Amino acid sequence: MRIEQIRQRLQALGAKPCHEERVLRQWANALPAGHGRRGRGHLLPAELSDALPALGDELAALARLQSEHPGEDGSARLLVALADGQTVESVLLPRDGLCVSTQAGCAVGCVFCMTGRDGLLRQLGSAEIVAQVVLARTKRAVKKVVFMGMGEPSHNLDNVLEAIDLLGTAGGIGHKNLVFSTVGDARVFERLPQGRVKPALALSLHSTRAELRARLMPRAPRIDPAELVEQGERYARATGYPIQYQWTLLEGINDSTEELDGIVALLKGRYAIMNMIPYNAVPDLPYRRPSWERAAEMARYLHRRGVLTKLRHSAGQDVEGGCGQLRARVLAEGHAAGAPVKVVALKPAGF
Repeated sequence: MRIEQIRQRLQALGAKPCHEERVLRQWANALPAGHGRRGRGHLLPAELSDALPALGDELAALARLQSEHPGEDGSARLLVALADGQTVESVLLPRDGLCVSTQAGCAVGCVFCMTGRDGLLRQLGSAEIVAQVVLARTKRAVKKVVFMGMGEPSHNLDNVLEAIDLLGTAGGIGHKNLVFSTVGDARVFERLPQGRVKPALALSLHSTRAELRARLMPRAPRIDPAELVEQGERYARATGYPIQYQWTLLEGINDSTEELDGIVALLKGRYAIMNMIPYNAVPDLPYRRPSWERAAEMARYLHRRGVLTKLRHSAGQDVEGGCGQLRARVLAEGHAAGAPVKVVALKPAGF
């Protein structure tokens, strides 16, 4: 389901623009239907008011909590069931953040990622993307949303941008706290500057060497790392937000001094932040993370050379933090047991 379809249904029920925005604001913020002022100008048309409970049930069914796995760091990985029975993952992050999925599966096929092993299963509608935020807000405050879960947002661009628009307006999330993460796609650099909500941008780099980057992300667009940085720099200067470059640290693959010097050559003097993220090990894959001492040494080296670098603790490492791992394990266990997994439905009171 797309947000535009919800708008059309509200309009068919007699909603004026103010009513439409009120209903969408209450939904996006997981608020009760009666929340807010009850003055004469805030009364809903009778037909719309009568239809809200059923609509609320339908919206709640877009994203239901199938299971929750708290981490020791304050994060929690959520396995989310969609209305058609497909599952995706969201992650509650420390400090009021949330990581959401934009697709079931992924077509990019990063060799170190569990999500891409089954390829793309289907796109998520914009309402399903927002519904993950609504679900999370029934559990805790959400003030930042990163589109870094299952899927490649640029491959589902219309739905992702529609979700970003709602979250950055009715959803009450600051634009720089909406983070669009991508491997790099020409359409991203064309479309993002055109929206009324311009999110922050995170670009998956992982290597400064084009041939290695292509091996790590075999179905990503063939864009040279230097060109990717140039495109990112233009967006950063246009929006006033630094680009976040993502670098998953893989032992013996992209943790060399050669790569560090390549990062300096690309990013020194840029409006950028390098996020170094030690790899979350995936069973049956040969990749490993370097030691924390080596990762910290790399971050210090980049700092000394003039590149702002943050060494990230990957959230939820003790609860299968790599995207796709939880979903894959639960599916495997379900097939082995031959029994369905219990789904828990949560929805805002009053809908």
